[in-house]
Amino acid sequence: MRVVLSSWGSRGDVEPLAALAVRLRELGAEAVVCAPPDEEFAALLERVGVPLVPLGPSVRSVVSGAEPPSTQDAFRLAAELVAARFETLTAAAEGSDVLLATGLMPAGVRSVAERAGIRYVFACFHTVGLPSRHRPPLQRPGRPSSPDETDIEVLWDEDAQRVNALYGEALNRHRAAIGLPPVDNVRDHVLTERPWLAAEPGLVPWQDLTDLDVVRTGAWLLSDERPLPDDLEAFLAAGPAPVYVGFGSMAMRATPDLARVAVEAARAHGRRILLAGGWAGLAPIDDRDDCHLVGEVNHQALFRRTAAVVHHGGAGTTTTAALAGAPQVVVPQLVDQPYWAARIAELGIGAAHAGPAPTVDSLTAALAVALAPGTAVRAMAVAGAIRTDGATVAAKRLISGE
Repeated sequence: MRVVLSSWGSRGDVEPLAALAVRLRELGAEAVVCAPPDEEFAALLERVGVPLVPLGPSVRSVVSGAEPPSTQDAFRLAAELVAARFETLTAAAEGSDVLLATGLMPAGVRSVAERAGIRYVFACFHTVGLPSRHRPPLQRPGRPSSPDETDIEVLWDEDAQRVNALYGEALNRHRAAIGLPPVDNVRDHVLTERPWLAAEPGLVPWQDLTDLDVVRTGAWLLSDERPLPDDLEAFLAAGPAPVYVGFGSMAMRATPDLARVAVEAARAHGRRILLAGGWAGLAPIDDRDDCHLVGEVNHQALFRRTAAVVHHGGAGTTTTAALAGAPQVVVPQLVDQPYWAARIAELGIGAAHAGPAPTVDSLTAALAVALAPGTAVRAMAVAGAIRTDGATVAAKRLISGE
Protein backbone atom coordinates (compact mmCIF):
# COMPACT_ATOMS: atom_id res chain seq x y z
CA MET A 1 0.00 0.00 0.00
CA ARG A 2 1.24 3.50 -0.81
CA VAL A 3 0.01 6.66 0.96
CA VAL A 4 0.71 10.27 -0.05
CA LEU A 5 0.58 12.78 2.82
CA SER A 6 0.27 16.42 1.79
CA SER A 7 0.54 19.71 3.67
CA TRP A 8 1.54 23.33 3.27
CA GLY A 9 2.10 25.22 6.50
CA SER A 10 4.40 25.55 9.49
CA ARG A 11 6.37 22.81 11.22
CA GLY A 12 3.24 22.03 13.24
CA ASP A 13 1.57 21.05 9.95
CA VAL A 14 4.48 18.90 8.77
CA GLU A 15 5.77 17.05 11.85
CA PRO A 16 2.48 15.17 12.43
CA LEU A 17 2.71 13.85 8.87
CA ALA A 18 6.23 12.62 9.62
CA ALA A 19 4.85 10.78 12.64
CA LEU A 20 2.08 9.22 10.57
CA ALA A 21 4.50 8.26 7.79
CA VAL A 22 6.81 6.52 10.27
CA ARG A 23 3.92 4.56 11.74
CA LEU A 24 2.63 3.60 8.28
CA ARG A 25 6.09 2.32 7.40
CA GLU A 26 6.25 0.28 10.60
CA LEU A 27 2.92 -1.32 9.64
CA GLY A 28 4.19 -2.27 6.20
CA ALA A 29 2.90 0.58 4.05
CA GLU A 30 4.89 3.03 1.93
CA ALA A 31 4.46 6.72 2.70
CA VAL A 32 5.74 9.93 1.15
CA VAL A 33 5.26 13.48 2.43
CA CYS A 34 4.59 16.38 0.07
CA ALA A 35 5.41 19.57 1.99
CA PRO A 36 7.08 22.98 1.65
CA PRO A 37 10.80 22.88 0.79
CA ASP A 38 11.95 24.71 3.94
CA GLU A 39 15.30 23.45 5.26
CA GLU A 40 13.83 22.69 8.69
CA PHE A 41 11.16 20.42 7.23
CA ALA A 42 13.61 18.65 4.92
CA ALA A 43 15.95 17.99 7.85
CA LEU A 44 13.10 16.68 9.99
CA LEU A 45 11.92 14.23 7.36
CA GLU A 46 15.46 13.14 6.52
CA ARG A 47 16.09 12.40 10.22
CA VAL A 48 13.24 9.89 10.30
CA GLY A 49 13.88 8.50 6.81
CA VAL A 50 10.67 9.74 5.18
CA PRO A 51 10.88 10.91 1.55
CA LEU A 52 10.05 14.59 0.95
CA VAL A 53 8.45 15.77 -2.28
CA PRO A 54 8.74 19.60 -2.32
CA LEU A 55 5.36 21.29 -2.65
CA GLY A 56 4.92 25.00 -3.37
CA PRO A 57 7.13 27.83 -2.13
CA SER A 58 8.95 27.71 1.19
CA VAL A 59 6.86 28.94 4.10
CA ARG A 60 9.68 31.12 5.34
CA SER A 61 9.83 32.98 2.02
CA VAL A 62 6.14 33.85 2.42
CA VAL A 63 5.91 34.82 6.09
CA SER A 64 9.31 36.27 6.96
CA GLY A 65 9.36 39.46 4.92
CA ALA A 66 9.75 42.91 6.39
CA GLU A 67 5.96 43.27 6.37
CA PRO A 68 3.29 40.64 7.00
CA PRO A 69 1.64 39.19 3.87
CA SER A 70 -1.07 41.45 2.43
CA THR A 71 -4.50 40.44 1.18
CA GLN A 72 -3.15 40.59 -2.36
CA ASP A 73 -0.31 38.28 -1.32
CA ALA A 74 -2.85 35.82 0.10
CA PHE A 75 -4.79 35.70 -3.16
CA ARG A 76 -1.59 35.17 -5.16
CA LEU A 77 -0.45 32.42 -2.79
CA ALA A 78 -3.83 30.67 -2.99
CA ALA A 79 -3.64 30.39 -6.78
CA GLU A 80 0.02 29.35 -6.61
CA LEU A 81 -0.71 26.57 -4.13
CA VAL A 82 -3.62 25.23 -6.16
CA ALA A 83 -1.38 25.00 -9.22
CA ALA A 84 1.44 23.41 -7.21
CA ARG A 85 -0.89 20.77 -5.79
CA PHE A 86 -2.21 19.76 -9.19
CA GLU A 87 1.31 19.55 -10.61
CA THR A 88 3.15 17.94 -7.69
CA LEU A 89 0.47 15.63 -6.35
CA THR A 90 -0.62 14.33 -9.74
CA ALA A 91 2.86 12.85 -10.15
CA ALA A 92 3.14 11.75 -6.51
CA ALA A 93 -0.25 10.02 -6.60
CA GLU A 94 0.72 7.63 -9.39
CA GLY A 95 0.53 4.10 -8.03
CA SER A 96 -0.85 5.31 -4.70
CA ASP A 97 -3.94 4.20 -2.79
CA VAL A 98 -4.68 7.17 -0.53
CA LEU A 99 -4.09 10.92 -0.67
CA LEU A 100 -4.34 12.67 2.72
CA ALA A 101 -4.32 16.45 2.98
CA THR A 102 -3.90 18.93 5.79
CA GLY A 103 -2.42 22.38 6.38
CA LEU A 104 -3.49 25.65 4.78
CA MET A 105 -6.84 25.07 2.95
CA PRO A 106 -5.59 22.27 0.65
CA ALA A 107 -7.77 23.12 -2.34
CA GLY A 108 -6.85 20.88 -5.26
CA VAL A 109 -5.80 17.77 -3.38
CA ARG A 110 -9.22 16.12 -3.52
CA SER A 111 -9.41 16.86 -7.23
CA VAL A 112 -6.12 15.07 -7.84
CA ALA A 113 -7.37 12.07 -5.87
CA GLU A 114 -10.65 12.14 -7.79
CA ARG A 115 -8.86 12.17 -11.14
CA ALA A 116 -6.57 9.33 -10.03
CA GLY A 117 -9.46 7.29 -8.68
CA ILE A 118 -8.01 6.95 -5.18
CA ARG A 119 -9.25 7.66 -1.66
CA TYR A 120 -9.07 11.21 -0.28
CA VAL A 121 -8.87 12.08 3.44
CA PHE A 122 -8.85 15.55 4.94
CA ALA A 123 -7.25 15.85 8.40
CA CYS A 124 -6.91 18.80 10.77
CA PHE A 125 -5.20 19.46 14.10
CA HIS A 126 -7.97 21.59 15.61
CA THR A 127 -11.66 22.26 14.99
CA VAL A 128 -11.71 26.05 14.72
CA GLY A 129 -11.73 25.95 10.91
CA LEU A 130 -14.65 23.49 10.70
CA PRO A 131 -18.20 24.86 10.34
CA SER A 132 -20.12 24.87 13.61
CA ARG A 133 -23.40 26.16 15.02
CA HIS A 134 -21.60 26.99 18.26
CA ARG A 135 -19.01 29.57 17.25
CA PRO A 136 -18.21 31.99 14.40
CA PRO A 137 -15.48 31.32 11.82
CA LEU A 138 -11.94 32.60 11.91
CA GLN A 139 -10.96 35.65 9.90
CA ARG A 140 -9.74 35.05 6.36
CA PRO A 141 -8.37 37.34 3.65
CA GLY A 142 -11.10 38.91 1.58
CA ARG A 143 -14.30 40.85 2.12
CA PRO A 144 -15.02 40.89 5.88
CA SER A 145 -18.39 40.22 7.45
CA SER A 146 -20.31 43.13 8.88
CA PRO A 147 -19.34 43.82 12.50
CA ASP A 148 -23.08 43.93 13.25
CA GLU A 149 -23.70 40.42 11.91
CA THR A 150 -24.25 37.95 14.75
CA ASP A 151 -26.05 35.08 13.02
CA ILE A 152 -23.52 32.24 13.12
CA GLU A 153 -25.02 30.47 10.09
CA VAL A 154 -24.72 33.65 8.03
CA LEU A 155 -21.14 34.15 9.17
CA TRP A 156 -20.19 30.63 8.09
CA ASP A 157 -21.91 31.15 4.72
CA GLU A 158 -19.83 34.28 4.25
CA ASP A 159 -16.73 32.31 5.25
CA ALA A 160 -17.46 29.86 2.44
CA GLN A 161 -17.76 32.78 0.04
CA ARG A 162 -14.33 34.05 1.08
CA VAL A 163 -12.81 30.62 0.46
CA ASN A 164 -14.46 30.54 -2.96
CA ALA A 165 -13.01 33.97 -3.73
CA LEU A 166 -9.53 32.83 -2.71
CA TYR A 167 -9.43 29.42 -4.39
CA GLY A 168 -12.48 28.93 -6.59
CA GLU A 169 -11.30 30.30 -9.93
CA ALA A 170 -7.94 28.54 -9.83
CA LEU A 171 -9.42 25.27 -8.57
CA ASN A 172 -12.16 25.09 -11.20
CA ARG A 173 -9.81 26.10 -13.99
CA HIS A 174 -7.48 23.21 -13.13
CA ARG A 175 -10.41 20.83 -12.68
CA ALA A 176 -11.73 21.73 -16.13
CA ALA A 177 -8.29 21.05 -17.62
CA ILE A 178 -8.47 17.43 -16.41
CA GLY A 179 -12.13 16.91 -17.29
CA LEU A 180 -13.74 17.41 -13.88
CA PRO A 181 -16.88 19.50 -13.22
CA PRO A 182 -16.69 22.74 -11.22
CA VAL A 183 -17.00 22.91 -7.44
CA ASP A 184 -19.57 25.30 -5.99
CA ASN A 185 -18.38 25.32 -2.35
CA VAL A 186 -14.60 24.95 -2.18
CA ARG A 187 -14.41 24.90 1.61
CA ASP A 188 -16.92 22.09 2.12
CA HIS A 189 -15.48 20.17 -0.84
CA VAL A 190 -12.03 20.25 0.76
CA LEU A 191 -13.17 19.47 4.30
CA THR A 192 -15.56 16.64 3.32
CA GLU A 193 -18.43 15.56 5.55
CA ARG A 194 -16.11 13.29 7.58
CA PRO A 195 -12.83 15.06 8.37
CA TRP A 196 -10.22 13.48 10.62
CA LEU A 197 -9.21 15.30 13.78
CA ALA A 198 -5.63 14.61 14.86
CA ALA A 199 -5.75 16.29 18.27
CA GLU A 200 -5.45 15.20 21.88
CA PRO A 201 -9.02 14.67 23.20
CA GLY A 202 -8.17 16.24 26.54
CA LEU A 203 -7.05 19.43 24.80
CA VAL A 204 -9.89 19.58 22.25
CA PRO A 205 -13.06 18.49 24.08
CA TRP A 206 -16.20 17.35 22.30
CA GLN A 207 -18.05 20.58 23.11
CA ASP A 208 -15.77 22.43 20.69
CA LEU A 209 -16.34 20.07 17.78
CA THR A 210 -18.02 20.88 14.49
CA ASP A 211 -21.37 19.55 13.36
CA LEU A 212 -19.55 17.39 10.82
CA ASP A 213 -19.04 13.66 11.42
CA VAL A 214 -15.50 13.98 12.77
CA VAL A 215 -13.19 10.96 13.02
CA ARG A 216 -11.06 11.40 16.14
CA THR A 217 -7.67 9.70 16.01
CA GLY A 218 -5.71 11.52 18.72
CA ALA A 219 -2.64 13.66 18.05
CA TRP A 220 0.04 12.37 15.70
CA LEU A 221 3.17 12.54 17.84
CA LEU A 222 6.63 11.89 16.42
CA SER A 223 8.84 10.18 18.98
CA ASP A 224 12.15 11.98 19.46
CA GLU A 225 15.02 10.07 21.06
CA ARG A 226 17.79 12.59 20.33
CA PRO A 227 19.99 13.53 23.28
CA LEU A 228 20.20 17.20 24.22
CA PRO A 229 23.40 18.99 23.16
CA ASP A 230 26.24 18.95 25.69
CA ASP A 231 26.20 22.71 26.19
CA LEU A 232 22.46 22.64 26.89
CA GLU A 233 22.87 19.76 29.33
CA ALA A 234 25.57 21.73 31.12
CA PHE A 235 23.33 24.79 31.38
CA LEU A 236 20.41 22.75 32.71
CA ALA A 237 22.65 21.10 35.31
CA ALA A 238 24.11 24.40 36.48
CA GLY A 239 20.98 25.71 38.21
CA PRO A 240 17.22 25.46 38.72
CA ALA A 241 14.83 24.73 35.90
CA PRO A 242 14.71 27.64 33.41
CA VAL A 243 11.86 29.29 31.54
CA TYR A 244 11.87 28.35 27.86
CA VAL A 245 10.88 31.05 25.35
CA GLY A 246 10.43 30.18 21.69
CA PHE A 247 8.02 31.08 18.90
CA GLY A 248 8.87 28.56 16.21
CA SER A 249 8.02 29.79 12.73
CA MET A 250 6.38 33.02 13.90
CA ALA A 251 8.19 36.21 12.86
CA MET A 252 6.75 38.08 15.93
CA ARG A 253 6.90 41.49 14.21
CA ALA A 254 4.58 43.06 16.81
CA THR A 255 7.34 42.97 19.45
CA PRO A 256 10.70 43.84 17.88
CA ASP A 257 12.43 43.77 21.28
CA LEU A 258 10.89 40.43 22.21
CA ALA A 259 14.13 38.92 23.53
CA ARG A 260 14.54 41.77 26.02
CA VAL A 261 10.90 41.47 27.07
CA ALA A 262 11.24 37.72 27.61
CA VAL A 263 14.53 37.89 29.49
CA GLU A 264 13.44 40.70 31.80
CA ALA A 265 10.10 39.00 32.54
CA ALA A 266 11.81 35.75 33.49
CA ARG A 267 14.39 37.56 35.58
CA ALA A 268 11.58 39.36 37.41
CA HIS A 269 10.72 35.93 38.80
CA GLY A 270 14.34 35.03 39.52
CA ARG A 271 14.34 32.47 36.70
CA ARG A 272 17.02 31.45 34.25
CA ILE A 273 16.07 31.60 30.57
CA LEU A 274 16.33 29.42 27.49
CA LEU A 275 15.86 31.40 24.28
CA ALA A 276 15.04 29.52 21.07
CA GLY A 277 16.19 31.59 18.10
CA GLY A 278 13.58 30.43 15.59
CA TRP A 279 12.17 32.68 12.88
CA ALA A 280 11.72 35.45 15.47
CA GLY A 281 15.52 35.66 15.72
CA LEU A 282 15.67 35.65 19.52
CA ALA A 283 19.14 36.07 21.03
CA PRO A 284 20.64 36.86 24.47
CA ILE A 285 20.56 40.55 25.35
CA ASP A 286 23.71 40.59 27.49
CA ASP A 287 26.57 38.40 28.75
CA ARG A 288 24.96 37.17 31.96
CA ASP A 289 25.18 33.43 32.48
CA ASP A 290 21.48 32.99 33.31
CA CYS A 291 20.47 32.95 29.63
CA HIS A 292 21.24 30.27 27.05
CA LEU A 293 20.46 30.17 23.32
CA VAL A 294 19.15 26.91 21.83
CA GLY A 295 18.55 25.83 18.28
CA GLU A 296 16.49 22.95 16.92
CA VAL A 297 16.49 20.43 19.79
CA ASN A 298 14.39 17.62 21.22
CA HIS A 299 11.46 19.49 22.77
CA GLN A 300 10.02 16.33 24.26
CA ALA A 301 13.12 15.90 26.41
CA LEU A 302 13.74 19.60 27.01
CA PHE A 303 10.26 20.70 28.08
CA ARG A 304 10.24 18.13 30.90
CA ARG A 305 13.14 20.03 32.44
CA THR A 306 11.73 23.55 32.25
CA ALA A 307 9.80 25.59 34.80
CA ALA A 308 7.50 26.95 32.08
CA VAL A 309 7.26 27.11 28.29
CA VAL A 310 6.45 30.46 26.65
CA HIS A 311 5.35 30.00 23.04
CA HIS A 312 3.00 31.08 20.25
CA GLY A 313 0.34 28.43 20.73
CA GLY A 314 0.76 26.21 17.70
CA ALA A 315 -1.00 22.86 18.01
CA GLY A 316 2.28 20.94 18.01
CA THR A 317 4.10 23.00 20.63
CA THR A 318 1.02 23.15 22.85
CA THR A 319 0.60 19.39 22.76
CA THR A 320 4.30 18.69 23.30
CA ALA A 321 4.44 20.99 26.31
CA ALA A 322 1.25 19.47 27.71
CA LEU A 323 2.65 15.96 27.30
CA ALA A 324 5.80 17.05 29.13
CA GLY A 325 3.77 18.39 32.04
CA ALA A 326 5.26 21.86 31.58
CA PRO A 327 3.22 24.93 32.58
CA GLN A 328 2.66 27.18 29.59
CA VAL A 329 2.30 30.83 28.65
CA VAL A 330 0.73 31.16 25.22
CA VAL A 331 1.22 34.41 23.30
CA PRO A 332 -1.14 33.78 20.35
CA GLN A 333 -0.51 35.37 16.97
CA LEU A 334 -3.01 34.02 14.45
CA VAL A 335 -5.38 31.30 13.20
CA ASP A 336 -5.92 28.60 15.86
CA GLN A 337 -3.45 29.99 18.39
CA PRO A 338 -6.01 32.06 20.38
CA TYR A 339 -8.01 28.86 20.82
CA TRP A 340 -5.02 27.00 22.27
CA ALA A 341 -4.23 29.94 24.56
CA ALA A 342 -7.76 29.96 25.93
CA ARG A 343 -7.78 26.20 26.31
CA ILE A 344 -4.51 26.16 28.29
CA ALA A 345 -5.94 28.77 30.66
CA GLU A 346 -9.23 26.89 30.96
CA LEU A 347 -7.41 23.70 31.93
CA GLY A 348 -5.43 25.60 34.55
CA ILE A 349 -2.09 24.48 33.13
CA GLY A 350 -0.87 27.92 32.14
CA ALA A 351 -1.77 31.44 31.11
CA ALA A 352 -3.21 32.98 27.95
CA HIS A 353 -1.43 36.23 27.18
CA ALA A 354 -3.83 39.00 26.17
CA GLY A 355 -2.82 39.80 22.61
CA PRO A 356 0.15 39.09 20.35
CA ALA A 357 2.57 41.78 21.61
CA PRO A 358 3.86 41.15 25.15
CA THR A 359 5.46 43.80 27.33
CA VAL A 360 7.71 43.13 30.29
CA ASP A 361 4.80 43.78 32.64
CA SER A 362 2.27 41.66 30.76
CA LEU A 363 4.62 38.71 30.31
CA THR A 364 5.74 38.94 33.94
CA ALA A 365 2.11 38.72 35.01
CA ALA A 366 1.43 35.75 32.75
CA LEU A 367 4.52 33.97 34.04
CA ALA A 368 3.28 34.47 37.60
CA VAL A 369 0.29 32.28 36.73
CA ALA A 370 2.39 29.64 34.98
CA LEU A 371 5.01 29.48 37.74
CA ALA A 372 2.49 29.14 40.56
CA PRO A 373 2.88 25.74 42.29
CA GLY A 374 -0.72 24.73 41.60
CA THR A 375 -0.22 25.20 37.86
CA ALA A 376 2.63 22.69 37.80
CA VAL A 377 0.52 20.17 39.72
CA ARG A 378 -2.34 20.48 37.24
CA ALA A 379 0.03 20.33 34.28
CA MET A 380 1.44 17.02 35.48
CA ALA A 381 -2.06 15.63 35.98
CA VAL A 382 -3.06 16.58 32.42
CA ALA A 383 0.17 15.08 31.06
CA GLY A 384 -0.63 11.75 32.63
CA ALA A 385 -3.91 11.50 30.73
CA ILE A 386 -2.60 12.34 27.25
CA ARG A 387 -2.84 9.61 24.62
CA THR A 388 0.22 8.87 22.51
CA ASP A 389 -1.25 6.37 20.03
CA GLY A 390 -2.90 8.81 17.62
CA ALA A 391 -0.56 8.11 14.70
CA THR A 392 -1.09 4.38 15.16
CA VAL A 393 -4.87 4.81 15.14
CA ALA A 394 -4.70 6.91 11.97
CA ALA A 395 -2.26 4.59 10.21
CA LYS A 396 -4.43 1.56 10.88
CA ARG A 397 -7.50 3.38 9.59
CA LEU A 398 -5.69 4.33 6.38
CA ILE A 399 -4.46 0.79 5.82
CA SER A 400 -7.82 -0.83 6.58
CA GLY A 401 -9.78 1.70 4.53
CA GLU A 402 -12.02 2.73 7.46
